[in-house]
Amino acid sequence: MEELIKELDKNLKVDNYSVEGKSIMFEVSSTRETAACPFCGKESPYVHSKYTRSFQDLPIQNKKVTINLANRKFLCKNPVCIHTTFAERFDFIKHKAKKTNRLEEEIYNIAVNVSSLTAAGILNKHTADIGKSTVFNVLKKRAFCE
Repeated sequence: MEELIKELDKNLKVDNYSVEGKSIMFEVSSTRETAACPFCGKESPYVHSKYTRSFQDLPIQNKKVTINLANRKFLCKNPVCIHTTFAERFDFIKHKAKKTNRLEEEIYNIAVNVSSLTAAGILNKHTADIGKSTVFNVLKKRAFCE
């Protein structure tokens, strides 16, 4: 299971996982010793606190995947930065997103060819728990970005 999570980010490790029915839940944490402040770019080793960030990823063996990440908040010690704390960020998921980038890509690839309602039905069977409004929002974001 460790190899599957490392596909998202090589600095993640699996703390625990469970398989129940048609779903897999991972509990993961970062092994990085520092994180860069997204506002000023300065690296910080000072952990302020932790919180659990939950999001969905692509399915494994037709089982829906939920990942609970023990996300850390760091202190920014740069005296010219106006932010005193920041959350650790990862390339595989946008800030505050509930789905990985690769899951959003899969949603888009299906939704671009069918209605939002049909796409939500297809995706809910084996891919992820989403509604038609999520499908519509993914399409809308993509339209404004291109």
